[in-house]
Amino acid sequence: MSDGEFLAERFREYRPRLRAVAYRMLGSLSESDDALQEAWLRADAALAGNQGPETEEIRNYDAWLITIVARVCLNMLRSRARRREDSLEVHIPDPVVCAEDDTNPETLALTADSVGLAMMIVLDTLAPAERFAFVLHDMFAVPFEEIAEVLEKTPAATRQLASRARRRVEGQAPVPDPDLATQRAAVDAFFAAARDGDFQALVAVLHPDVVLRADGGLLRPRRGVVLTGAETVASQAALARHMAPFVRPVLVNGTPGAFATKDGKPFALMAFTVVGGKVVAIQVINDPERLEEIAQAIA
Repeated sequence: MSDGEFLAERFREYRPRLRAVAYRMLGSLSESDDALQEAWLRADAALAGNQGPETEEIRNYDAWLITIVARVCLNMLRSRARRREDSLEVHIPDPVVCAEDDTNPETLALTADSVGLAMMIVLDTLAPAERFAFVLHDMFAVPFEEIAEVLEKTPAATRQLASRARRRVEGQAPVPDPDLATQRAAVDAFFAAARDGDFQALVAVLHPDVVLRADGGLLRPRRGVVLTGAETVASQAALARHMAPFVRPVLVNGTPGAFATKDGKPFALMAFTVVGGKVVAIQVINDPERLEEIAQAIA
């Protein structure tokens, strides 16, 4: 077997894990695929040309490929940060939507470690270097010494970057209940109350400080909406009431969600974060283009 064939075999073997790295770094499924393509080209060129001492003897292809993918993602994040202007738009990262019994290895890798949409939203607020250090170290156990080499910083400075990111994630991204059945029960109670128009039952299933984020879509073109507080969210539950008869239970980034289709046309996806039996966060996607992509993915 040639070096190129061996590399191709390893890349296929590690692809679910590599795509998981890219998704956590970028929050975009299409950009993650672009990053993997670029990483493959770089890895193939490096191996063929023996570019750099790291390719002279690769003892751990998994770690080597993760580093290459992460470097590509870091460059993409930095480019994105330079392009991004101050904006009031509500952005929800690409969701990973699947059936509750999905056993696809790539899907399982993408949704592992409770990386729900609530956490992905927080990751989007981190500086590129912070996100790089946190994702690689805390999620994929890459040593700080290796991360520091890529960032051209000291290991101590790299630890500080990861620590800052960790504090923000722990402070702003609630960890869902470990029992999926408990989570689903809260979501079912939410839709039952919405369907019945029972305001008090809705408030009861929502955490007092619940946050609802919706993309622009049909609700509010270009800007989207953010609602906070149980009574405020409950008072704006018209979409959930409209969805209730048409919802299909799905998993969204490993947590319970609902995908609504009427007359063959998707019109909303809702993702929930449930902590202590209460809904603490809701993400709503009703942008037609994004919904069509989701519908095709789970068809």
